Amino acid sequence: MTPPALLVERLAYAYPDGHQALFGVNLRVEHGERVAVLGPNGAGKTTLVLHLNGVLTGQGNVEVAGLPVEKATLKEVRRRVGIVFQDPDDQLFMPTVREDVSFGPANFGLRGTDLAARVKRALDDVGMADHADRSPMHLSGGQRRRVALATVLACDPDILVLDEPSANLEPRARRELAEVLLGLDRTTLMVTHDLPYALQLCPRSVVIDDGVIVADGPTRELLADADLLARHRLELPFGFRLD
Repeated sequence: MTPPALLVERLAYAYPDGHQALFGVNLRVEHGERVAVLGPNGAGKTTLVLHLNGVLTGQGNVEVAGLPVEKATLKEVRRRVGIVFQDPDDQLFMPTVREDVSFGPANFGLRGTDLAARVKRALDDVGMADHADRSPMHLSGGQRRRVALATVLACDPDILVLDEPSANLEPRARRELAEVLLGLDRTTLMVTHDLPYALQLCPRSVVIDDGVIVADGPTRELLADADLLARHRLELPFGFRLD
């Protein structure tokens, strides 16, 4: 049988100060799925994500398309799992957009026409090809977010991990990013507090709180459960209707 895109089994992690952030998390994501990870601040969402490419290593098992996340496999795992951080400044640091998008695949060994083609495809995918020779510093917030996404897509990851992708975006930029993400044929894990965005982009959601997954199911059904949202400090915007 083909292994899932992502398999997390019995994952537990305590920080050096003794704070236990994860308590035996289990999560299975199939190829092509788009899954939102919902939960309040301090629930363990970021800690979970940092285990997916080996930044943190806890007890338990994490596999990416059957490849265990461990010291010997880290380079390949980090090619397969692309993380788009909430703040584009964490990913954009070169003089031009093209150079930023080239950096990752070049670091993985791509050169010449193959590198140029990979960069062009990534920029086309996010609608930023016309800005390839501009400085990222001169772009709008929404454009910078899409360029940060392109830097990850250029590495051709199997799994795309998005950390609060809609944060601080004006409505138009939020819509444009959603259109880009819906057009990508990638297994996607989206960490977000933005419940309407989760509903728009991810058919499935998991809710994590106090280091454990407390719910897993269709996004619309979870968001319709007012008691579940209240218990785990999640809230839909005032006046938002699910129908």
